[in-house]
Amino acid sequence: MAQQQGPPPVPQRVTPEQAAAALKLLGLEFSEADIALMIPNLNRSLAGYEELRQVPIPLDTEPAFSFHPGLPSAPAPSGKKVFKPSKLKAPSKATWKSVEELAFLPVTELAPLVKKKLVSSTELTKMYLERLKKFGPRLTCVISLTEGLALQQAAQADEEIRRGKYRGPLHGIPWGAKDLLATKGIPTTWGAEPFREQMIDRDATVVERLRNAGAVLVAKLSMGALAQGGLWFGGMTKTPWNIEQTSSGSSAGSASATAAGLVGFSIGTETLGSIVSPSVRCGTTGLRPTYGRVSRSGAMALSWTMDKIGPICRGVEDCALVLNAIYGPDGQDRTVTGHPFQWDATHPLKGLRIGYLEAAFANFKDAEKKVYDQVFADLKKAGVEMKPVAMTDDDGRKLSFLLSAEAAAAFDDITRDGKVATLKGQHRNDWPNTFRSSRLIPAVEYIRAQRGRTLLIEKMDKFFADWDCLVIPPMALLTTTNLTGHPQVVMKCGFVDGMPRSLSFLGKPYDEGTPLRVALAYEQVTQWHKQHPPLS
Repeated sequence: MAQQQGPPPVPQRVTPEQAAAALKLLGLEFSEADIALMIPNLNRSLAGYEELRQVPIPLDTEPAFSFHPGLPSAPAPSGKKVFKPSKLKAPSKATWKSVEELAFLPVTELAPLVKKKLVSSTELTKMYLERLKKFGPRLTCVISLTEGLALQQAAQADEEIRRGKYRGPLHGIPWGAKDLLATKGIPTTWGAEPFREQMIDRDATVVERLRNAGAVLVAKLSMGALAQGGLWFGGMTKTPWNIEQTSSGSSAGSASATAAGLVGFSIGTETLGSIVSPSVRCGTTGLRPTYGRVSRSGAMALSWTMDKIGPICRGVEDCALVLNAIYGPDGQDRTVTGHPFQWDATHPLKGLRIGYLEAAFANFKDAEKKVYDQVFADLKKAGVEMKPVAMTDDDGRKLSFLLSAEAAAAFDDITRDGKVATLKGQHRNDWPNTFRSSRLIPAVEYIRAQRGRTLLIEKMDKFFADWDCLVIPPMALLTTTNLTGHPQVVMKCGFVDGMPRSLSFLGKPYDEGTPLRVALAYEQVTQWHKQHPPLS
């Protein structure tokens, strides 16, 4: 009887010396005997990794695990969907003479103008297209104008409104998309050299939903390459308050174009500050919704357990209007829940438990201190009663390498084939170096960090048991709350040396309505949202 042959021997390419050196990089030391036992396993694993790399896996393929904010024991938001916006009022015709004078209006004022046919969607669209052509190159905020599509969608909106088929407050309103959202027939470049000609044969869910709401897509807006910073293959996106300075990122063009009055509103994304940071630099009102609130189907993946999509606008209630149009399950993004969005613009503030991050505000000095002293006075005037609270971002920062690990996995193919070398950013903190460095993050450490993340969620859940909303400087708790998936609203609250300063409101998971309501109360007693950059 012939002997059965086992699998062919695996080439022993990993040596004990190499294994010891690799372990040393990770701060680990095993005995020589232990390492000798490891060598066959390491070589077998290496062969398996190389086989797996030959399997084509599209970037939009999610891992076979999902992250959900909150705890299993935490009660889901109760009740039905509530959507009670303010009564939208059109500005008097006596206050404007040309369509371009409407460029900086929020959606809450543009919408009734369109609904009442005081201005057509086509007129608005042409006006914004001209402003995009005029100021877009100066701000380096536009990757692709979608002029043909925009005029077609605007004409359709005008015809529907003429026939009495009004779809709601976004109907006929021109908007801009961060260029990581797929748009059929239009390049989706991700702001990065290797994808400049990329065409994705579908629309992202967010694009579909805004189209169904009647909104008019006028441009694909710039983003930092592969969602980092403000630098893309066309250059550095600028803030319209000072075109010598970056708008930050990665939703760089979305914030810049919205602040500059080049679109009615825009869509951005956030993994770790990419809505909050450019909203601060550009003085826009941004909403980072709860993780799992808005489908990311058709959007570039950077971190499957941290990516979030949200609106960047010129007013608080605009964010509520846009979120209402784009949230909810689509049968494609498994992280999205069906929890109702509850928004009532007239909900009383009395009874809300609101805290403020005392130590973070105490750090401000001189001119910035004057800004935030006035903020507190205006919040009091608005009827916002607050108590001091304490919390730091320290625990979140320890886990921040989770983003690096997932981003490196998302763009592993272009890391290995060398295409990351074509990106403009090639410094220590840029993606190419991060992707390469993250190849040495062990799976064991990644999973341990995810378990640590569960402890962080438990900590935040316990903290928010006593609070409905937290008032904070925008960048405070940024890492922690992006890891836990809490919603955040950021808005302009003053200026220092001609540059905007911002205020932020945190809410509980799936409760964007409360921080939006408190933010609206602040907006209603101030005028900062009506101040716009002096472009000419």
